Amino acid sequence: MKKQKRKKLKTHISPRLNILFFCVFLLFSSIIVKLGKVQIVDGETYKNQLQKDGSITSISAPRGKIFDREGKPVVDNRPVRIITYTRLKGGSSEDILKTAKDLANVLEILEEEINKLTEIDKKDFWMQLNKKRAEAKITKQDEDHLREKNMQEKELSKKIEELRRKRITEAELAELTSQDLKVLVIKNKMSSGYQMTPQIIKKDATEQEYARISENSAEFPGVDATVDWERNYVNGDLFRSVLGNITNSEVGLPKEHLDSYLVRGYNRNDRVGKSYIEQRYEDVLHGTKGEVRNHTDKAGNIIQTETVSKGKSGNNLTLTIDMELQKKVEESIEKNLKAFQGSEPLMDRAFVVMMNPKTGEILSMAGKKFVETDGKKEIEDFALGNMVTSYELGSAVKGATLLTGYQTGAIQPGAQFYDTPMNFKGTKAKKSWNVSGFGNINDLRALQVSSNVYMFHTALQIAGVNYVPNSSLDIKQEAFDTMRYYFKQFGLGVPTGIDLPNEIIGQTRQKDSQPGFLLDFSIGQYDTYTPLQLAQYISTIANGGYRMQPQIVQEIREQSPKKEDIGKVIHSIEPVMLNRVDMKTEYIDRVKEGFRWVFQEGDGTGVKYFKNAPYQPAGKTGTAQTVYGGENEIGRNAKGERIECYNLTLVGYAPYDNPEVAFSVVVPWIYNDKGGINSLIGKDILDIYFDLKNQRINGGATNTDSPNQKQ
Repeated sequence: MKKQKRKKLKTHISPRLNILFFCVFLLFSSIIVKLGKVQIVDGETYKNQLQKDGSITSISAPRGKIFDREGKPVVDNRPVRIITYTRLKGGSSEDILKTAKDLANVLEILEEEINKLTEIDKKDFWMQLNKKRAEAKITKQDEDHLREKNMQEKELSKKIEELRRKRITEAELAELTSQDLKVLVIKNKMSSGYQMTPQIIKKDATEQEYARISENSAEFPGVDATVDWERNYVNGDLFRSVLGNITNSEVGLPKEHLDSYLVRGYNRNDRVGKSYIEQRYEDVLHGTKGEVRNHTDKAGNIIQTETVSKGKSGNNLTLTIDMELQKKVEESIEKNLKAFQGSEPLMDRAFVVMMNPKTGEILSMAGKKFVETDGKKEIEDFALGNMVTSYELGSAVKGATLLTGYQTGAIQPGAQFYDTPMNFKGTKAKKSWNVSGFGNINDLRALQVSSNVYMFHTALQIAGVNYVPNSSLDIKQEAFDTMRYYFKQFGLGVPTGIDLPNEIIGQTRQKDSQPGFLLDFSIGQYDTYTPLQLAQYISTIANGGYRMQPQIVQEIREQSPKKEDIGKVIHSIEPVMLNRVDMKTEYIDRVKEGFRWVFQEGDGTGVKYFKNAPYQPAGKTGTAQTVYGGENEIGRNAKGERIECYNLTLVGYAPYDNPEVAFSVVVPWIYNDKGGINSLIGKDILDIYFDLKNQRINGGATNTDSPNQKQ
């Protein structure tokens, strides 16, 4: 029975398997037939179709333009006639050499490009031109000797090439003519590009060169005459460092960000922003590339180029910067630096930031620095110093000290202290600039005359310490932490948030080693801050306690076909409030009144410069005792120690009752703290701002008439 069942089961399954195998056989037979048809019957058709369709190549689009807040061009693009070469797939070095020779008969090559050729370039080219003579420089014995070292073929070939190159004599190199060197320059450029990607052979081609290539393209396979663009910075060096730079086509994408750009559709030789505004807003300024289809013949030569898409220029930016104001501010800085240069050998720089305290828009960010070139001092742009260098900023920060005292309950508005030198065990007396003291004063008077002693008492009260003459100080780390907590709310010691890369936050300590440093901190002679942080601090007080993010760009606009048109607004960058200071409004108003006294009342430290100003400013002067921080040897004594000097600062805003502009001025490393260069610059820039405003109103174009102006 069992045998019969097994037999029946076997006869039942076998037909199914046979059918399955037959189906698989038919399926594979069908696939083989189709593959044969594609390769044998239709192969030539597909090949011709591929040659007809050709390959797609991207072409760069002009970058977006940059305008200032008044709609005036700051950066645009200059059209440039260029000659390009697209390296073909399968193109040999002989093909490239032939085309280079043909181009050398048409194109002029600058002497400086020829001078950049290295000895290796010339020797390799000599070997390409003199193949038999080059081969004869390596004997069989030389090769056998190298083979005895058991190196791999690739390494062996490299060693043979190095030895061959080494044996080329100076006399043989001298055989290369000036025409040969022109060919070599062109060939190197042709060989350096990626396959099917246009490589620039010559920029600023003459009309004759451009026409010759255009009209005889068949004579120069892979070569094209076209129009490209080049960045044009309209105002020269004005604000140049902040505008930033872009890479050139030779450098292409920066290596450190290569993968990031490639996945976003960039080509390796694309030009991109590499610093500051050009870098920060790369995604906005970079256009959409056009595409062309290259049709080739059977040999791979391009026989026709067809435009697939024209591409689109990048979007435009409008800045918050007023370039006319910027120019005049820079002129003021330069004028005052030169005026004080003879009496102030350590002083080599000065900074100004002007901003709208209500919106955070930067109206001007200027910096100048002396540099020595060939024994001669020249002034160069150093606007970036406002955000990448930091200094002790002195009494300008005393407003933050008083506000910290009010908010912690250490002092009350109107509190009085007796200003006379303070003596502590083991240290020099701590005193105000008026060494005999100011007597019994309140907080407003302390700001007006810039009393150090009042700030010392405030700091001691914050630390919970009463002053006892000739005693030792016992101040805990918590007092430093408390003061820094409140200072940071104004932007002192933290990033301002400006829409530019590489901002620093200054120098603060994690642990403070000596109790007396808290007193130095209270008068701005301990931690360091940037001029930009100082401008954010005074803006926060001026607007009633709102820390606004500084911004350089206010709008993104689409590209317009009309050259003078700045385009329609795509995106408006709204003001950003980073925080509201943790302080009562009446406390802030109290400090603002003290700042008005500084500039407007009695013997205020800024009255000499600002009392009669029609725009009614308020602010605070600052002087910090410090040591020279530059690299000039004149800043060191015979022992190599850094010389003591002063940083002069100034902060302010105007009008005091409804501020529309706030500013900071920083001039480091001054011998004479009574010279007043900080106040001279401060008065200059406010005069400039309000004069310019009045001129625009009287000329029929107020700030509100500007298409870019925000109120």
